[in-house]
Amino acid sequence: MLQSNERSELQFMTKTIKNALSAEQRDALLRTLHTRFEKNMKRHKGLEWTNVQARLASPAGGEKLWSLNEMERTGGELDVVGHNKNTGEYIFYDCSAESPKGRRSFCYDRVALESRKEHKPKNNAMDVAAAMGIELLTEEQYRELQELGNFDTKTSSWVKTPSDIRKLGGALFCDRRYDTVFLYHNGAESYYAARGFRGSLKV
Repeated sequence: MLQSNERSELQFMTKTIKNALSAEQRDALLRTLHTRFEKNMKRHKGLEWTNVQARLASPAGGEKLWSLNEMERTGGELDVVGHNKNTGEYIFYDCSAESPKGRRSFCYDRVALESRKEHKPKNNAMDVAAAMGIELLTEEQYRELQELGNFDTKTSSWVKTPSDIRKLGGALFCDRRYDTVFLYHNGAESYYAARGFRGSLKV
C-alpha cells in the first residue's frame, strides 16, 4: 500500500504528465505564437520574440506551455500584450477577434451552475479558467485589450466580477459596440451562445 507522501508524489507526477505537451505540440504552439507575434507588433511594441521564446524555454515558462496551448486550442488566439521587467514575466491575453469559440455558452461560476434547476449549461467560466490555469480578464484588463484593437464586436465576454456584486447574484460581462467598450451585468446563472470568456496568463 502506498504511503500518503508516495500517493501525493504519484498524483503530482500524473498531473504533470497529463498536462505535458509532446515535442510536436510544443513546436507547433511556438510556431503559431511566433507568427502571430510578428503579425501584430502594435500589441507589444519594443518587445522581441527571441526574448519571449527564451522565457518560454526556461523552467518557469515551460510549466505554462500547457496552459498556453489550452488557450490556443479553445480559440483564444493568444498573444503577448506586456512585459514585467521586474519579474521577467510576459503577459498573454486571448486576442481572438470574437470571444473564444471553445469557451462559449458557459454561466459565470459553479454556484451559478448548481443554482439552475433545468437547462443547465455544459460548464462555467470560472471553473474552466481554473482548469486551464488562467485567469478571467478583469474589466481593467479587458479595456486595456480593447486599446490594442477591436474585439467582441459581435460577441461578449464574461469578466472577473467583484465579490460584492457576485454575492447579490450578479456577474459582469463586456463587449464593443458603436466603437465603444461597454460593461454590463446579468444573473450569474445566465449563458449565451455568443458569450465566452477571455483569459490572461503570466509566463
